[in-house]
Amino acid sequence: MIETKPNDEQTESFRDRLATVDEKGKRKWVFAQKPKGKFYNIRTLVSLGFFALFIAIPFIKLNGRPLFLFNIPESKFIIFGKIFWPQDFFIFGLTMVTFIIFIVLFTAAFGRLFCGWVCPQTIFMEMLFRKVEYLIEGDAAKQKLLKKSPWTAEKIRKKATKHTVFFILAFIIANFFLAYIIGIDELKKIISEPVSEHMVGFLSLLLFAGIFYGVYASFREQVCTVVCPYGRLQSVLLDRNSMIVAYDYKRGEPREKFKKNVAAEINTGDCIDCFQCVKVCPTGIDIRNGTQMECVGCTACIDACDKMMTAVQRPKGLIRYASENGISEGKKLRFTGRMKFYTLLLIILSGILTLLLLSRKDIDGTILRTKGLTYQERGTDSLSNLFNIKVINKTIKDMPVTLRLEGDALNEGKIELVGASAIHLKQEDQATGSFFVVLPRKFVTKRKIKIGIGLYSGDKKITELNTNFTGPFTRNN
Repeated sequence: MIETKPNDEQTESFRDRLATVDEKGKRKWVFAQKPKGKFYNIRTLVSLGFFALFIAIPFIKLNGRPLFLFNIPESKFIIFGKIFWPQDFFIFGLTMVTFIIFIVLFTAAFGRLFCGWVCPQTIFMEMLFRKVEYLIEGDAAKQKLLKKSPWTAEKIRKKATKHTVFFILAFIIANFFLAYIIGIDELKKIISEPVSEHMVGFLSLLLFAGIFYGVYASFREQVCTVVCPYGRLQSVLLDRNSMIVAYDYKRGEPREKFKKNVAAEINTGDCIDCFQCVKVCPTGIDIRNGTQMECVGCTACIDACDKMMTAVQRPKGLIRYASENGISEGKKLRFTGRMKFYTLLLIILSGILTLLLLSRKDIDGTILRTKGLTYQERGTDSLSNLFNIKVINKTIKDMPVTLRLEGDALNEGKIELVGASAIHLKQEDQATGSFFVVLPRKFVTKRKIKIGIGLYSGDKKITELNTNFTGPFTRNN
């Protein structure tokens, strides 16, 4: 943490509790003042791009599939048009490891840049719901007066309007959120067809809408300070060279209130103790106390401070993007050895992940010998084993799959599929079957031999699965 040089009367009670909790443990409602400035304008443009992507992505399809789909109830995931099933769990595991390393690397280098600029919670709260609140109830000062005022017709009208609009927005967000889980086509059915035919989907919509409404109307910044673990991991992930939103205490301390037409004392800093950085903070902290868990790096304090510095004709940048060493020692942001190591590790993992994705089979399956059975004798010269097969189709085409022996067993034995001549695979579905592998007794020279089973669509070989064929035990084994 960047240590400040506090005035004598300044206490350090901020270390004892969250900024949104008073000394009695009760929540303090944050009336964040509307920020204005360069960073806020850029964040507004970024949020518009985010909203456009959030709405557009469910409608985008690649190879007949949604671009992204995270159907947890059916264990069906689609990423960039490629479908993943539980059998691909190892790829998801590696993806999660890569993602965690990316977070560590990104945070070590750029602090909580993600939280302030592209986190959905921050964007929806600050760039949508907060703006609606400003539009209906006014800025922070008017919101405070409205809360303290008695319940007049005007107050009821404003509160009812705000919460109605909040729920409508939450319901719209819930629709698109559900589209990422079940797909836009299924969502259209829920919307267009009778509710009685899609009761589970409709109740899910109401549940998500209620959650989003509760978060943005009431829970708000506590999602970042209480629920989200990322803020609590900051102290572990950040070091003194990480980029953070920081107050330059060397330049700002000691503080002195600005007095018009009165020259500042020689030994005072540039901070005029106007508290504008505190008033605009959506989590209610004072950035001058140093890096804190509640800080989401939204840059509202930078804009507020720059505006005041311009007004009192002092240089901007009293609060700015910097590192702890940059403030205390005047060092510039640099690419450290730890960051280089994380980058190399991330590149290696990304390469492995890319190879796994590219080599991933569209048709895959597993073969297991039927439990409780070893081998069966077929006359005097042949042996058979009974196997169960589970095949998964990751394509968008229906296809019949036939089984053939591969390798040395191809000319020696045969496969007898139980109850059918082929396994019929529907698009993006799974199928099971049972089959016998029949081999000449003379071919089974060991207690257990390895055989290959080819999966064919017509004459085209799709993939090959391996299993073991068991025979009788002999002394030669």
